[in-house]
Amino acid sequence: MPNAPIAVTGATGYIGGRLVPRLLDAGYTVRCLVRSSRKLQDRPWSDHPNLVVIQLDLSDETALLGALKGCSAAYYLVHSMLSAGKEYANHDLKLASTFASTARQAGVSRIIYLGGLGETGAGLSEHLTSRRAVEKALIDSGVPVTSLRAAMIIGSGSASFEILRYLVQRLPIMITPKWVSTPCQPVAVRNVLGYLTGALEHPETAARVFDIGGPEILTYHEIMNIMAEELHLRRRIIIPVPVLTPLLSSYWIHLVTPLSHDIARPLAEGLKNPVVTRENSITKIIPQELLTVRQAIKAARSKTADGQVETSWSMAGPIEGDPDWAGGTVFEDVRQIQVNAPPHAIFQAVSLLGGDHGWYSAKYLWTIRGWMDRLVGGPGIRRGRLHPDRLGYGEALDFWRVVGIERDKSLVLRAEMKLPGVAILEFCIEPCLGSSCKLKQTAKFQPKGLLGILYWYSVLPFHHFVFRGMLEGIRTQAEKFATGQEHPTPQEVPAPSHH
Repeated sequence: MPNAPIAVTGATGYIGGRLVPRLLDAGYTVRCLVRSSRKLQDRPWSDHPNLVVIQLDLSDETALLGALKGCSAAYYLVHSMLSAGKEYANHDLKLASTFASTARQAGVSRIIYLGGLGETGAGLSEHLTSRRAVEKALIDSGVPVTSLRAAMIIGSGSASFEILRYLVQRLPIMITPKWVSTPCQPVAVRNVLGYLTGALEHPETAARVFDIGGPEILTYHEIMNIMAEELHLRRRIIIPVPVLTPLLSSYWIHLVTPLSHDIARPLAEGLKNPVVTRENSITKIIPQELLTVRQAIKAARSKTADGQVETSWSMAGPIEGDPDWAGGTVFEDVRQIQVNAPPHAIFQAVSLLGGDHGWYSAKYLWTIRGWMDRLVGGPGIRRGRLHPDRLGYGEALDFWRVVGIERDKSLVLRAEMKLPGVAILEFCIEPCLGSSCKLKQTAKFQPKGLLGILYWYSVLPFHHFVFRGMLEGIRTQAEKFATGQEHPTPQEVPAPSHH
């Protein structure tokens, strides 16, 4: 095993966030190259002695060169579909070209890349074409590249798993496009990680392209039937029709699942392409037990039920800087309440917001607002949360994202629903004399134009029910924790299972 560090890009994403702890456990020194170092501060491995976190922009060649110097290998796991919108393909290609040329200058001996399966040719979807273009840019640099092309990845928190689960749970009868009969070779996330880590230990994988998949080739129709069985639901009635285009399919996926239209469209377009391995030489180089689709779904459901989801597709979303509150009109709704509980109990109660727990009050209003957001292309409330009772910086929380967190002191959420302005929801805990505290809740809204102003005044009448009820609910829950009627979950994040 080389002593030189291993660079990992995309460490805040779904695969990267699971790969890093496995590399650390294997004894490697890891450099995480990330846009926001704060997004890693709550990971259970963030204080590992062999971990170095470097915050940079991958388009900054000078900073990137310094970060890559001395590294023996680099994982390239960057995908900007969540952050660059419709221009993601061009953005990804530029970043990959910059990374590859800089890695060559830095003397990196290997690049390991995770791309997508799919037949070559003119019929390849834009998403898979982009993955191939990135692969080619990395290879053209002259640095030996190990490229792993994966089909649908099934694991707790993966976009594919969430799409499957929501479609099957919510639609007993589905009118679907013809792609339900497209052959696919899904692969479990643990097997993907096995290949990614194994590639480091097998130098013969350098300068080669491998297809990776599970042991079965199934249609999407068959995969959905397996999901229904594992969810203990009746077999779904699936009616394929030829008139549903990828565009219409993406809107359908957007309305029924947590994924936005911008993400659903390229994924829906890719469903028309068969994703089946053409060769399996990697199974002999890096042997491992390959999970079937049913086994992968069982494992994903188990992790979700136990609250042990390591990473989620939604974690890769961008964290923008705080808005410039000094400029323009800013509306505020400030409320506070006295709570007979210590700070840690109040913070735990605040940390339960969203997901299956809900928002303590006015559930029907939150549900209506979520559906309204979905209809105009927003994430809605079905995106949920990563863990049922603890939060970390950068995590998605229904249609909010955690942009500030200080244990037992404060939580700041930034709205990601479709709004004519910028919205922030902040909770601050201030200790008082004795064992009580003051909980202050502040909603800020910076409107964009007249529509933003009209929006603020239109929702103002509902604030009493929503925000006042939320404060009361937090107080009740915190006082239950303080009196021992209920016991909060410890805020220390347990080490994730690697299975």
